[in-house]
Amino acid sequence: MQMFELVERIVTDLRIAVSLSTILPAGPRAPVDDGEVARASWALPVAGLLVGLTGAAAYWVARKVGLPSDPAAVLALAGTVLITGAIHEDGLADTADGLGGGKGREQKLEIMHDSRIGTYGACALILSMIVRWSALATFADPLSVASALLVAHVAARATLPMLMWLVPPARSDGLSAGAGQPLWQSALVGAALGFLYLAFGLGLAKAIVGFCLLSLCVGLWGWLATREVGGQTGDILGALEQVSEIAILLLVTTTVQTGL
Repeated sequence: MQMFELVERIVTDLRIAVSLSTILPAGPRAPVDDGEVARASWALPVAGLLVGLTGAAAYWVARKVGLPSDPAAVLALAGTVLITGAIHEDGLADTADGLGGGKGREQKLEIMHDSRIGTYGACALILSMIVRWSALATFADPLSVASALLVAHVAARATLPMLMWLVPPARSDGLSAGAGQPLWQSALVGAALGFLYLAFGLGLAKAIVGFCLLSLCVGLWGWLATREVGGQTGDILGALEQVSEIAILLLVTTTVQTGL
């Protein structure tokens, strides 16, 4: 492959990843062909960088106008939700409703496909927002919040291509089925980007702990998805992002509080 073609493919993959992860109109002009989303999955951690920067900017503005850390943390979360269009929160709610309220594989998939939110989904969203807010509120300055948000959003999205590669789609239609399964190379590059940013933001020792924590999330989530619905879906991928994001935020908070 010539250098120009390689650069063009990388740019296309980045645009696909950003368009999937945010509301930004960054997608390529030509329609996305089958398999292109799976190929571009390696770039999802890069898209996470934009999401984290948005939250960090919201927090910085809030503190500059005199708001204390607690409401500033709320606005930081609001910024990440707005730029993503709450796509991962929607996946978390649908997954909680389906796995919690369904009695069998087909019913669980049917509930997850329903856009309405139920009790399990509402509780999952509330818990997710509270945990993330409380983690961010422990930091006292915008730089610490920015670091935590960037590490969490980049690393959390590195888990998605791994799950897509390890676990096949649960059904023949839907977002995940249309995206396809990435090659191991795409999953490996995505995981490497996540680890490198963990190392950049937390240091090598903490990055290894974080990577092991995220690997555990992928393994448990893949096992749960396979057992409950026979594979992964777009909602399950969104829920994994939320779980992984929370895991990294809690790791960062724990290391800051203990001074490790």
